[in-house]
Amino acid sequence: MNSSIYGYLTVFHTIAEQGSIAAASRKLEIAPPSVSQSLKLLERHIGLPLFHRTTRKMELTEAGQRLLDSTKHLVQSLEYAIESVQDLGEMPTGTVRITLSRFAYQLILKPHFAEFCRRYPHIQLEISIYDGTVDILQQGFDLGIRFGDKVEPNMVARKLLDPFAEGLYVSPMYADQHGIPQTPQALTTHYLIGYRFITANRILPLILQQNGQDLTVEMESRVVVNDIDVMIDGIRSGLGIGRIFTPIYQQLPDREQLIPILQDYWKVYPAVYLYYPQHSQKAKRIQVLIAFLIQQLNGK
Repeated sequence: MNSSIYGYLTVFHTIAEQGSIAAASRKLEIAPPSVSQSLKLLERHIGLPLFHRTTRKMELTEAGQRLLDSTKHLVQSLEYAIESVQDLGEMPTGTVRITLSRFAYQLILKPHFAEFCRRYPHIQLEISIYDGTVDILQQGFDLGIRFGDKVEPNMVARKLLDPFAEGLYVSPMYADQHGIPQTPQALTTHYLIGYRFITANRILPLILQQNGQDLTVEMESRVVVNDIDVMIDGIRSGLGIGRIFTPIYQQLPDREQLIPILQDYWKVYPAVYLYYPQHSQKAKRIQVLIAFLIQQLNGK
């Protein structure tokens, strides 16, 4: 194998990520003619064009997309391996990109990330909030947080939180005005504070559990929100029945002012896991964030 191929692939991946030779040259901090020459040599080696070139941007050809998909894991693995050697005896530096849902941010990252940044001042922590499923390799993230331990091959999953319930709560004001439902069927005469996923642009259905089975309940909503804090504000204001994951409820300073209802029917969600590519553990900047989160969440 040509010893220059790794360098050519690095340039190719950067062009694909940045969308142009000029942007790739800035990212790599090398001259545009050198970037262009590396791409030409890689295309000559493969025997096929890898980009459709236009005046505004460069788009991958079918061959280019296939090469990108099949080599992304290999290039990242080599980058992490080289970085792990460079890290020996040094303070961890660089950028760590993590993707997680709003819930995971509120419960896992929000209470702790400032302390991490103070402890590791040479690491830039890039946080991306996204409620959908993310392919962290394709999107260029180092770590992700999700429900369940089912991850793609070559990924590692580390448990951060045990399974927990999604609780239903009302304020004393709401209970005085509308009463407290005693069965799931009684919910149809009450108001729900709805929750909309921004990423999927859909309303989260209310799902309870009855006799071991999921039970979807249709309710009228006068208020729909897309943020956990706004949901809690709505409950406090007596606008309806709201949903709060029990670990977040436990963090609320005024939790005694919220009334739990229908506790026997609360849906239980699977454990929450930190997941990342197996080879990324070699990079010290990622090692220290993994160790920090696990220590903060479960003391291990």
